Amino acid sequence: MKADQTIVGTALNMMVPAAVLLFSKMYFMSDGVTTSTRFYIKEVKGLSKIPVIGDLFFRNTYLSIYIGTVLLIILTIVFYKTRFGLRLRACGEHPQAADSVGINVYKMRYAGVCISGVLGGIGGFFYAVGVMDGNTNGHTGVAGFGFLALAVLIFGQWKPIPILFAALFFAFIRTVAYSVALIPFLKALNISQDYYKMLPYVATMVVLAFTSKRSRAPKAEGIPYDKGMR
Repeated sequence: MKADQTIVGTALNMMVPAAVLLFSKMYFMSDGVTTSTRFYIKEVKGLSKIPVIGDLFFRNTYLSIYIGTVLLIILTIVFYKTRFGLRLRACGEHPQAADSVGINVYKMRYAGVCISGVLGGIGGFFYAVGVMDGNTNGHTGVAGFGFLALAVLIFGQWKPIPILFAALFFAFIRTVAYSVALIPFLKALNISQDYYKMLPYVATMVVLAFTSKRSRAPKAEGIPYDKGMR
């Protein structure tokens, strides 16, 4: 509908969590949807014995690790090694040029939005069953992670592999923030954990302050396509 995508996205961000809670109340008589299913593998026989790597990836590991790794590989190949990926990138970089060679820009953009929606849904699902331990009660538990994901995207220059390392960087900071009690040095400082919980977001602002000027988004990102424009 050629509406401002930032405003539409903000509206959806406010509407959808409320709609999910309403659905939960109507059909489950609850303020949240819970599950007792544990989406992790306790141990992968043989591989769990590998030093360091075994404990990290093959013992008490959430399925999201494996699914995320597979998706990263598949999407990197699709993005850079297939005709679909080339067309999708062209429609985000210079849609008029893509249209001039017969590419359906509207179709490609719908495909991109649908794929990103599916991936966002997968991320939200694993956040609910992983970080929140199977409880979606009170959507505030997400605590702005969607916006943090946008910061990771900008920091990663819109490229899959740099985005991976950016995500690992922020994940490391968050892990430290929530593991203060297990780190003697930080625990001895006797600083309120609330300050540590602010670290991922403070780090986001600092990183973006130094990197956003060098960040290069696709030129047509967020701009509704008008076939008549040249």
